[in-house]
Amino acid sequence: MPSYIYYWSPCLNKVGTVKSTINSVLSLSKYSNSKFVPVVINACGEWDEYKDFFKSNNIKIVNLSPFNYYKYLPKTGFIQSRLSYIIIFIFSFLPLIKVLRRNEVNYLIAHLITSLPLFIFYILNLNSKLILRISGYPKLNILRAYFWKKVSKTLFKITCPSLELLNKIEKSNIFKKNQLYFLPDAIIQIDEFKKKKILINNKEFDKSKKIVLSVGRLTKQKNFKYLIDEFEIFSKNQKDYILVILGDGEQKNYLKKYISSRKLDDKIYLMGRTENVYQYMKKSEVFVLSSLWEEVGFVIVEAAISNLFVISSNCPNGPSEFLDNGNHGILFENNKKNKLSESLETYLKLNKEKRFYMRVNLKKGVIKYTIFRHYLILKKLLINEN
Repeated sequence: MPSYIYYWSPCLNKVGTVKSTINSVLSLSKYSNSKFVPVVINACGEWDEYKDFFKSNNIKIVNLSPFNYYKYLPKTGFIQSRLSYIIIFIFSFLPLIKVLRRNEVNYLIAHLITSLPLFIFYILNLNSKLILRISGYPKLNILRAYFWKKVSKTLFKITCPSLELLNKIEKSNIFKKNQLYFLPDAIIQIDEFKKKKILINNKEFDKSKKIVLSVGRLTKQKNFKYLIDEFEIFSKNQKDYILVILGDGEQKNYLKKYISSRKLDDKIYLMGRTENVYQYMKKSEVFVLSSLWEEVGFVIVEAAISNLFVISSNCPNGPSEFLDNGNHGILFENNKKNKLSESLETYLKLNKEKRFYMRVNLKKGVIKYTIFRHYLILKKLLINEN
């Protein structure tokens, strides 16, 4: 008999968690030979646009609501997004209980709005096992720590996408050590990478310029204003480089105006969101991650497989780990003035052999973040192998 693995991940925006969830689900469908049957819980219509993809990959989807209210939910801003989470919590409470009481639900993997499944498992005696996915930069305030501690006995396992985050959670003494596991995100599909690494024809900017690339949602977390300021300093002496930023978000108009106010329109380009970051990565020379916090960071793993040299902030909870503490790329002090511009200058001073060595060793680390490797680790967790 197959085991049914349900995924609870009601994402409001197309953040990394969306891709992480999709690739994790895909890994079970693709490699388990029907031993594990993945099922995506569609709380409010957030997964509607992926229904054809799920169907073509034999992935089941369960709708909690008879109508799509996802499109009406506010998705930007701290207060507005929290309001959306509360609405999802309330509207999903009884429907989720009904789904979880099915005998076929062997496991529930909770990615987002985890308070709802945690609460349900705490108050009800369910046969299924709950796996909590902790990622991002969780603030361990008194209320959250108390709640996690209270519900910890109902948890089968807790997974983290980086060892740095895992160690932080372990030191909090909220959960038992034998509950905590390192499970890297399923970031890279090798076959997808091969299909998408087509070079672009850069009509948007001067082809004679070398490209410093950055990718991410245009939000406070990604710290793009800092990146713009630092690149402005760097570009005063280095005229051959331009900065290309891929992504969309609530800071788009603000950043556009800021770039224009600094008279940097011929040096910094906001290119919007793209479904194929690889085509830009194959044309760029350096990738920069300026985030205030990050997991390992999907984009630096994608940059690594594209043979890009990576420069990253030493933010929590993963970039330093992926760059082997600066041995496989350059780390700069998070959000400190002149540190990123100095790192770009440091890159220019590296000889070709050193750059090649660092890029090759960084690329070797990508294997840990393939969907196949994710499947192998997840399979062991599900069948309780240690």
